[in-house]
This record gives sequence, structure tokens and C-alpha cells, in this order.
Amino acid sequence: MKTLRCFLIIFSLTFNFANGQSNEECSNNLSIFAESAKIKNYDVAYDTWLLVLNECPKLNLAIYSYGERILKHKIKNSSGSEQQSFKEDLIGLYDQWIINFPKRKGVSKIGSILSTKAQALIDYKMADDASVYAVFDEAYTKDSASFTNPKGLYNYFDTLYKQYKVSNLVVSTEHLFNKYEEISEKFEFESTSLAKKLDKILIKEDNGEPLTKREIKNKRVYNVNSRAIGILLSNLDAIIAIEASCENLIPLYKRNFEENKSDPIWLKRAASRMDSKECSDDPLFVTLVEALHTLDPSADSAYYLGLLNDKRGKSSEALKYYEESISLEADQYKKAKILYKIAVKFKNSGRKQSSRRYAQKALKNQPSMGRALLLIASLYASSANDCGDNQFNKRAIYWLAADIATKAGRVDGSIKKLANKTALSYMGRAPSKTDIFSQANQGAKITFNCWVGASVTVPKL
Repeated sequence: MKTLRCFLIIFSLTFNFANGQSNEECSNNLSIFAESAKIKNYDVAYDTWLLVLNECPKLNLAIYSYGERILKHKIKNSSGSEQQSFKEDLIGLYDQWIINFPKRKGVSKIGSILSTKAQALIDYKMADDASVYAVFDEAYTKDSASFTNPKGLYNYFDTLYKQYKVSNLVVSTEHLFNKYEEISEKFEFESTSLAKKLDKILIKEDNGEPLTKREIKNKRVYNVNSRAIGILLSNLDAIIAIEASCENLIPLYKRNFEENKSDPIWLKRAASRMDSKECSDDPLFVTLVEALHTLDPSADSAYYLGLLNDKRGKSSEALKYYEESISLEADQYKKAKILYKIAVKFKNSGRKQSSRRYAQKALKNQPSMGRALLLIASLYASSANDCGDNQFNKRAIYWLAADIATKAGRVDGSIKKLANKTALSYMGRAPSKTDIFSQANQGAKITFNCWVGASVTVPKL
């Protein structure tokens, strides 16, 4: 017994010493490959990185963050069976990442890792649409909070849509529409999240406060991400526009109304889709809206009741519901969206002052809402013939419209391209340098004594 006890003590000391050596060696190797990876010397980093991955997979998150870069480099710079092996290693790395580091700073990253894996399967053509969609769906189902990449969200829907186009027996029309609503709502959520961060910086700028280096960098990043969301959401809408015609929507929603008439989410989505596709003249829209408002009176249902009354020519009743919609909404960013939609409705009915007023209210709630600024710019541009006592002064309003369109692109990266294009268009309609020279009025102030009630200064030559 004494001999056995001695043996166990010696074995334990030997094991702990060897294990200590192993951990120390892993830490040293981690530092070695990380230093090479930092300077993008991935070929040098590879062997040491692989050793640490195999020996100490739970040592540090850097094994996976740098490992992803290393393997992508290897894939790019190889071919044939060797390249295929590196591709498979990358997919396997994402699986290990989830096992060993599913969280970062206590927050789950499973959705992010799985969606990145799904995107890699697309990029390297390693799976069919159904298989890729299954990985995206797992990411969204398990952890939608960290599934934020705009490209991944777009491809999540696109892989489902491709299956639908092959056979709507595999993917039903209803499932396609439901998934579109889910993902577009997620896009809106991420867009709002970015807007909240950006608005803090814009308010600071408007107050004349200097931005820190970090804020300048963050502003650029927020605008880039916002622009990506804008482009991909537009692409998503273009896809669904092909399928979501009134001819398809109305029979589908009629067929499913009884089953879903007690589901406020379904009612809201159905009403929203019919409104956006201009199917709101159908009696079904009335049925949906009234059911929604009875079941769950909300900002959305009040807005739709306002829309119904607008269509019936009951402007004062419509305005009452629009105001109720605004008062029912506590979230200032959701309120901004409602205010903007009301502004659009007023613009379409020719009520320019009301349209501007609601657009300005939207901007008070969300300073980065470039769409509201573009709306105001278009209202001014459409008033050229109503403002000014001569041709030069009438056209001068385009300078005002161009300035506001330019600001829209500056505050909202998601519409920057459109805003800049619009501003250039307005500048092309404004008086030319030749016109200014002929009038000899450079630097003069022109006031618009119409509903616009603003002024511009004639540019200097």
C-alpha cells in the first residue's frame, strides 16, 4: 500500500509538471503565431497555429480569430486537393469555435459564428442552397442577437428564395413571405441600432462640439454599415416585389385570415405588406386593420386607420388617427418612421406644408433619417414655379433643395449614393454661372415668400 501511495504521488507530480510544461509551451506558441499573424505573415504562422489548435483548443480566442484569417489566406493561395483540404479545415474551425468559445465577454456569439460559417459555404461553393439555408436558420434560431452581418442576413433569405423558385412545394409562398418579414424586421432593427449610435455623434456635431478620433472613426464605420444595410434591404425588397403582388397577397391572406385573426404579429405584417404594395383598396385591408385595432390597439393599427380614412376622403378623421398613432408610440425611432410615413402620405396628396412639418418631426426623433431630408428637398424642388417673382429666383430654390439633399447623404450612409445623385440633379436645374454673371447678383440673398419661407445666397463666381 505504501509503495502504491508513493507511486501515485510520483505520477501526480510528473503529470502536473508535464501539463505545466504543455500549457507554458502552448502559451509561448500562441505568442509566436500571433505575432506573425498580426503582420499578416500567415504562412509563417500556420504550423505553430495548427500546433496550438490541436494541443490547447481552449487556450485563447485568438486561435480562432487569427485561425480564420490564416486559413482564408491558405485557401486563396492554393489549388486542387490542397485548397479543398484548407476549405474543409475552415468549416471545421467554425465548429470548434462554437464548442470552445461560444461567448465573448459573456455574450453569445453563436449566431455570428454560424452565419459566418454559412457565408463561407457560399463563398467556397461547398454546399447546396438547402444546406446553407439550414446553417443560416440555425444561427438565426439559436442566437439572432449576434447574427447582424447584412450580407449574411440577405443570403439567409436568398438561399430560401432560390429553393422556392425550384419548387414552391418545398418552400411555400406563405413561408417565404413570413421569412421575408422576419429578416426585413431584423434589418430595420440593426438599422435603428446604428442610427442611435450615429445620432449621438450628429447631435454633438450640430452643437459645435469637436469629435474625438474614436468618434470620427465610428461615424465612418456606422455610415459604411448603414449603407450596406440600405443596399441589401433594397435588394431584398426587389426579390419579394416579384412575388408579393396584390394578386398573390390577397388570396393568401384571405385563405389564412381565420387561422391568424387572433395573432397581432400576423395581422400587422399582412397589413404592412398590403400597404407597401398598394393593395389597401381591397376590402381585406379594412378587415385586417379593424381586427388588428380591436385586438391590439397600437401605433401601427392607428396609422392604418388613418390611411383608411384618408382614402375615404375624411382628412380630419385621418389626421386624428395619425396623431393617435404618434401618441401611442413610445419609442422615438419607431415614432420617427411613423412620422415619415405620414409625411409621405401628405406629400402624395399635395399637402406640402403638412408633409414638411411631419418630416421635420421625424428628424427631431431621428436626426440621421436621410429619407426625411430627401423628402423635404423634393418638396422644395417641386415648388420652383410657385416661389419667386422671376425665372432666376424661381430656379434659385434648387440650390436650397440641393443643400438639403447633400445633407441627407452626409447624415445617412444608407442613402448617400441616391442623395448625392439627387443633389447633382438639383444643381443642374439651378441658375448657372452664366446666369449669375448676367444678373450680376453674386452674393445676393434670395428669399422665398411662398410656403417654403426660407432663403438662399447666390453663389460667388
